Amino acid sequence: MKSYRIRWAKTVACVAALVVLVSCGLPQVGPNKRQIFAGSVQREGDAFIVSVNDRVTRATAVVPALGFSDAFKNAATLTSDTIRPGDTLGLTIWENVDDGLLAGEGTNSTILEEVQVDGAGFIFVPYAGRVRAAGNTPEALRRVITDRLKDQTPDPQVQVRRLAGDGSTVTLIGSIGAQGVYAIERPTRTLSAMLGRAGGIVIEPEIAQITVIRGNHQGKIWFQDLFDHPELDIALRGGDRILIEEDTRAFTALGATTSQSRVPFESQNLSAVEALAQVGGLVSSASDPTGVFVIRNEAPEIANQVLGRGDLIGAQRMVYVLDLTEPNGLFLARDFVIRDQDLLYVTEAPFTQWNKVISALTGSLGTAASVATIVGSD
Repeated sequence: MKSYRIRWAKTVACVAALVVLVSCGLPQVGPNKRQIFAGSVQREGDAFIVSVNDRVTRATAVVPALGFSDAFKNAATLTSDTIRPGDTLGLTIWENVDDGLLAGEGTNSTILEEVQVDGAGFIFVPYAGRVRAAGNTPEALRRVITDRLKDQTPDPQVQVRRLAGDGSTVTLIGSIGAQGVYAIERPTRTLSAMLGRAGGIVIEPEIAQITVIRGNHQGKIWFQDLFDHPELDIALRGGDRILIEEDTRAFTALGATTSQSRVPFESQNLSAVEALAQVGGLVSSASDPTGVFVIRNEAPEIANQVLGRGDLIGAQRMVYVLDLTEPNGLFLARDFVIRDQDLLYVTEAPFTQWNKVISALTGSLGTAASVATIVGSD
């Protein structure tokens, strides 16, 4: 009996030794919870590990701030008869004398056809000189030319006609139905109208961004906000460049998830729950729902707020921990905002490693019997 007990003890010891040896070399999808926590600042590591709660979700709920400046939003809509650089005008000037400055012999009127408004917005009128036309209506320009000529010829009468109004154009490029250069006309004086004129966007509205470049200034908005906030439907100006493109933000999913990849955002705001759903959710046979980590470099102002400090300078390595098994775990994951370049990592459940150990031992019972046979032969 004693001999049997000794043999059994040796068998158990050998199996335990094999388990330890095998488990030390088992493959992993990544670090486990214990290894991640070992890298915390509290344990002389270089990352702050923070359990997510309601306060943390509020402090980290930062989304890209897109919008137009007041200069864009307050620009008045161009009227249909406002003269702009590139427009073509027709002028007729009547003089109240038989031998006027401009009129030919036997006539008292002069017709100046196809007077081009130059890039600076000026035209040249004989005896009136260089006159600013851009920004004026034909009536306002008529008064300016009349005032210039009245000292040269008695009681001049001037008529100004806007022959072509294609001098004020905008350029649309990117994910638009028909890229090109379009004239600002009465039906297309605002951003939404011009987008419609060009065939509309050809990407998912939820991830479409619109950038308007005007001179040295630019503004960017979400396409959907264009209709949710009427003030963003700005008036266009000649020379505007409009770019329509997809949101370029993405996060990386690794660990015990259905798929591991770099994943683009599918909406303006993305929560941890939605991010998990995008990669197929947790693997029921391998994932540890208490070990869902979001890893990012956090701005110092947010890191200080999360940690209740004020001395941190520069970007900080932060590891946010979500425990989906807590009573409010799913609510917190729903409220926690995923940001650009985040790493979403899910650890393996402890029993997964144990299963790997058993498999590596090529069947625990068979291996134990073989070991007992070896021990018994000694």
